[in-house]
Amino acid sequence: MSPMPQLPPEASLSERDATYLRQAIVWSQTARARGNRPFGAVVVDQAGVVLTEAYNCGTEKSDLTAHAETTAVRQLGLQFGRETLQHATLYSSAEPCVMCAGAIFWSGIGRVVFGIDAERLRLFRGEVSEQKDVHLSCRDVFNASPHPIECIGPALIEESTVPHRGAWKT
Repeated sequence: MSPMPQLPPEASLSERDATYLRQAIVWSQTARARGNRPFGAVVVDQAGVVLTEAYNCGTEKSDLTAHAETTAVRQLGLQFGRETLQHATLYSSAEPCVMCAGAIFWSGIGRVVFGIDAERLRLFRGEVSEQKDVHLSCRDVFNASPHPIECIGPALIEESTVPHRGAWKT
């Protein structure tokens, strides 16, 4: 597993990145309020235009793959070309799981900014078997990509932690 950055990521987070990451965090709160696991995502093009927004809707759709990031990638569909997506940024309230990292890779999105990292998220999930994930960082998936995928995070850790407090079985 790739080591997490030791420097505070907020120091290098631009105002624009912070704005859209906070928007993804709001979507994670929406997911939780609707009975889903608390994850949100926003995809923004190079000019700062929001292409799509999504939240984890797995519980309400009975779809185990309906994570915020995969839902966002599905919503993008084929309406945006590779040129647009390679310069787009996906903002995720939490570090993308292996499945979501794969979807990001296949979509051609060139940049990811995330909130709470998988290590901290595991503290909320606890030892409940159905809440466990693969211990593989999204960076491992992105580093295996033949095209570059920039990855920034964890960032806004305190803010991105809030929706997870009390949301998981212990």
